[in-house]
Amino acid sequence: MAAPIAPRALEQAAEWLVRLQDGATEADHAACEQWRRSDPDNARAWERAATLLGKFDGLPKALAMPALHRPAVAGRRAVVARVAAAIAAIPAGWLGWRYAQSQVWAPDIGTAVGERRSVTLADGTQLTLNTASAVDIRYTGTERLLLLRKGEILIQTGHDGANRPFRVATAHGTLQALGTRFSVRLHEDDTALAVEQGAVRITPEHGQGLVVAAGQQSRYTARSAAPPSELDAGSSAWTTGMLLADRMRLDRLVAELSRYRGGYIGVDARVAGLPISGAFPVADSERALDMLVSTYPIDALSRLNGYWITLAPRQEK
Repeated sequence: MAAPIAPRALEQAAEWLVRLQDGATEADHAACEQWRRSDPDNARAWERAATLLGKFDGLPKALAMPALHRPAVAGRRAVVARVAAAIAAIPAGWLGWRYAQSQVWAPDIGTAVGERRSVTLADGTQLTLNTASAVDIRYTGTERLLLLRKGEILIQTGHDGANRPFRVATAHGTLQALGTRFSVRLHEDDTALAVEQGAVRITPEHGQGLVVAAGQQSRYTARSAAPPSELDAGSSAWTTGMLLADRMRLDRLVAELSRYRGGYIGVDARVAGLPISGAFPVADSERALDMLVSTYPIDALSRLNGYWITLAPRQEK
């Protein structure tokens, strides 16, 4: 695997991307080319920017939004941070960016980044959505079906007098509840299931199914489901606004916290494997970062008014 690109190079690539869309002159283009050639990381960062652009000399029309044209200083910094985060996360960031800008599809129930929401469905089922999640509801005379489009949900199934089966469909297959409380999280490559009560049957789209009992968890792709394992402690702590870590790698913890905030949080490779334990508030990422910095030998280096943060080894003074 290629070495990580320096966060500063990614940030500068985003700056150039936005700048070249804002009435850039030939001198600006020449300066950008000089910057690109001055450092290998700059060249690699600009290659990622090119992937985001789809071409080197301009944004796709779908991304030519008014916010990129002479925004106010604060607004411009927000745009740069969003572009930088997308560049850092190519290709997933590109797809997420395209979705965020198009807004073509609106879910039946959804949450924004950092938002959690609980609703009661027509049959009494309790549905809780985690940050940046989206669900479509398809109740018919023969079944109760939820389509999880993105994110994570917790379900406490209600009693249905018509005895209609309760199912959750994702891009990788279908889950059928067997009188239960369970959570489902959609990842890019698979779906994660955690069962707290009752049981759930997993049926991958093209594979053999299995039943996951209370106190167990599993992940499945479109072709297969992993054997059930013991449920992680605190797997549904997000419903109370907390993230529980028991010797969790710092980079994994940061990936979880990043789901609840805008902007970008990076982790220096030198501290990525640092084991972290504790309870962190997902609704207050600034407080969570303060807790990390005050407890562990790391510093939070902030740029772009806090939109871009890098956790790095603490420098001795």
